[in-house]
Amino acid sequence: MDKLKALTAFSALGQETRLDVLRLLIRAGRDGLAAGELGEKLEVRQNTMSANLSILLNAGLIRNMREGRSIRYFADIEGVQGLLGFLMEDCCGGRPELCQPVIEKIVHAGEENCDGRACL
Repeated sequence: MDKLKALTAFSALGQETRLDVLRLLIRAGRDGLAAGELGEKLEVRQNTMSANLSILLNAGLIRNMREGRSIRYFADIEGVQGLLGFLMEDCCGGRPELCQPVIEKIVHAGEENCDGRACL
């Protein structure tokens, strides 16, 4: 991930609702959540949720899929991993083994909510 994409992603996550949306979608795993479900869970009006989802989509942190009349949203795992990779690039002073505990936590994040499947 280049610096501009990282800045866009960080900017998107710099707002409480958008950060909450991404965390919910990561926990939802492969099932994702419909826009209405996200709005209900976070107690956010439809138009506000739509704007926040658009920002996260443009930042490459989530993706969507139309299901009939509704749209289901998912964490874009490649986008999230790219952002984490950008952060880890300069980590640990050239000693990647020092980062291993953090990497393990990222890889196994939310597994208890993913029916045994890794969410990340």
